[in-house]
Amino acid sequence: MATREVHGPIDFVLIEFPVDKTGSGATVAALMDLINRKVVWVYDLLIIRKDADGSSSGVELTEDVTEGLEGFASLASVRSGLLGDDEIAEAASAMEPGTVAALIVYENLWAIPFITAARDAGGDVIASARIPAEDVTAALDALESDSTV
Repeated sequence: MATREVHGPIDFVLIEFPVDKTGSGATVAALMDLINRKVVWVYDLLIIRKDADGSSSGVELTEDVTEGLEGFASLASVRSGLLGDDEIAEAASAMEPGTVAALIVYENLWAIPFITAARDAGGDVIASARIPAEDVTAALDALESDSTV
């Protein structure tokens, strides 16, 4: 029987910041903590700027990058090649003008032991979906308000 390489679910997140409030230090520190604890593996990290006129561009991650984004410079080499111009344009279309966003593609390493155990037991992942945190929060808030009536 051929050995199959096991991967965790691969997700992306697009985090938008106002251009004048992009203090990325805490954001990057939290991401680095996840990487160091082997919770996630980052395949790609791109910074996208959308100007007030709606035009967008990628931001080169260098040590002298625009103030507020400097924390991301430590991840400048994180590029797998999975993201191209089409994905960047699609991400930019979701952004508001006058913002900057971090587009991060990451693998959920925490899931690998669970998936491996399931496969060893003859199981296979046949479906997976992400429920947005906002939807969960809204549902829990609704349940809580119903229980207090």
